[in-house]
Amino acid sequence: MIKILADTTSTLSVDEAKRLGIYYLPQIIVFGEKSYRDDTEISTVEFLDKLRKSTSLPKTAAPPPALYTPIYEEIVKNGDSALVLTPSSKVSGTFRSATVAAQDFQDADITVIDTKLIGPGFGTVVRLTVEWSQQGVSMEEITKRIEDYSKRSVIYLYVDTLEYLHKGGRIGAAKALAGSVLQIKPILLFRDGQINQFESQRTKKRAISRIIELVQQECPASPNSHLAILEADAMDDAIALRNSFSSYLNLQDIQICDLPPAIIVHAGPGVLAASFFK
Repeated sequence: MIKILADTTSTLSVDEAKRLGIYYLPQIIVFGEKSYRDDTEISTVEFLDKLRKSTSLPKTAAPPPALYTPIYEEIVKNGDSALVLTPSSKVSGTFRSATVAAQDFQDADITVIDTKLIGPGFGTVVRLTVEWSQQGVSMEEITKRIEDYSKRSVIYLYVDTLEYLHKGGRIGAAKALAGSVLQIKPILLFRDGQINQFESQRTKKRAISRIIELVQQECPASPNSHLAILEADAMDDAIALRNSFSSYLNLQDIQICDLPPAIIVHAGPGVLAASFFK
């Protein structure tokens, strides 16, 4: 039997992970000398409150190999195979941690896949992988299907401030200062496993309108697009965005997900994003 492992960057809730029957690992959030697991020890709301009060930017860490080891031991003991799905290795060290831990189990059937995804798209692939494994789909075929989804994944993100991109070393001080003075609102694009600046707008309203336009142009008007919205302290905007998408694309049940703390660290509060598969 294939046993599946994933982590909180998939935006699955802990309860859903339990219902799916998967092993679920945390990302680690570090404020000063104190560290927190983001599955059981700190929520997005609590994280945002700490972030606003903190004088320095918190750090993030992938789940260490030591968290994978007892899970691998249990799977091997039961004679099962392990399929580890990780977020993109270009933005997270999770793939490396899972791989390092697997090196202690040379004779075990452990497959670690860099999905090149993050957020709701990653969560969608986790759900589908559970279905495929229950249907008896081979590991080789599951890997091919994940690669296909990876190539078609798109996330457009509106960032409310350049402050956190600067603090995290993503942009220089001069650019951050100029952006703040000019009230520039960047739109970022997550594609092919990495995030880059896509374009900038002069106001929040224009930036969100531009994301709506981009999604209308590129997102299939089908449930198979798995269109979802990500937000961090921007629920009212997320609801308005969902209403726009429902109207233009005639899609119902568009999910709104909290952005995981490990991503908010770099983007800051007020982030709004649309995730879908082309």
